Amino acid sequence: MIWQFTSQSPLVEGAWAGGILAASVLIAWLITWVLGRVRRRIEERRKATSTPDILRSISKPVFVLVTVQGFLLALRSLSYLEPWYPYITGVAAAVAIVLVTHILAVIIRPWLNWYMCRREVRPGLTQLTNQVTTALIYIIGLLVLLQSFGIAISPILAGLGIGGLAIALALQPTLSNFLAGAQLVFDRTFHIGDYIELDTGERGFVQHVGWRSTRVRSLYNNVMIVPNSRLIATVVTNYHRPDMSVAVLVEAGVSYSSDLAQVERVALAASREVVAELPEAVEAVEPFFAFEEIGESNINFWIWLYAKDRSASFRLKSELIKRLHSHFDREGIVINYPVRLISHGQSGDGRFIPAAGDPGLEGPEETR
Repeated sequence: MIWQFTSQSPLVEGAWAGGILAASVLIAWLITWVLGRVRRRIEERRKATSTPDILRSISKPVFVLVTVQGFLLALRSLSYLEPWYPYITGVAAAVAIVLVTHILAVIIRPWLNWYMCRREVRPGLTQLTNQVTTALIYIIGLLVLLQSFGIAISPILAGLGIGGLAIALALQPTLSNFLAGAQLVFDRTFHIGDYIELDTGERGFVQHVGWRSTRVRSLYNNVMIVPNSRLIATVVTNYHRPDMSVAVLVEAGVSYSSDLAQVERVALAASREVVAELPEAVEAVEPFFAFEEIGESNINFWIWLYAKDRSASFRLKSELIKRLHSHFDREGIVINYPVRLISHGQSGDGRFIPAAGDPGLEGPEETR
């Protein structure tokens, strides 16, 4: 081989081996120097990136890897150590596997920290993810190391698979909630303090997202413990996304005899009063009025305006209903009770005959 130098003098071979070792140390130092220069250049740009931390973490392991491999290469260059060549090669491979595994572990750690920080993941989950990922990398490195020593890893993998399956079946609910919690955090479905509502009716402010469950404080000041697997499987409405403002819809109806133009004018006036006087309302959004349908007892309409958040929407809606009732009462606009016209048949001239006590077409009667 090109690095071997055969000589009758052990001193000459020793000098050649020393040169190989010195060259490897020099190369290792040069690589470390280049990594340091690149890291400082990146830090001077002051960009939020994980590259400086990665370069800082791998500098020492790379130096040790190149130096150790150079030392073992120097030993391989000595002809009088030829009987030991297989052992030296095995040691070189083992050292390379161990150090490369360690380099991969130290690379993934700062990158995960940077990524988790960008995703606004809680420190506890970041630490756990780092530990699990690092453990997996070292386990894979250990299996590769055993394979390099000629130890069959197939039985080990089979045992790990069977054991892992048994553990997974035993801890299925816990693992389901744990993975669901991780998904909630990574997807950023909601944050601490957000007001959410489930399709099953539960609603409140998010207090804590844990490994097994999420704590939600209801409007009654009680804490609901919701399993994470349930949050993943249900429809969740987040009233803080994309912003905290929320639409408030009030529906009502007026008598058929009402002047609809007057109804619209009075309803919009009441809505604008509420928006102007209540701090919970979003003043930038103009109230919107529209008639919905000709119903069985009334001509139905709705009014649309915006509250600053979900909590403010309750007071805004209540106040709007009171103002509408007051304004309609003052203007003589009638909101009918549910009514039904009852008749016994037709007279000879084709007119309906109202039932006894039934006001007929003269006016509505409350259905009993």
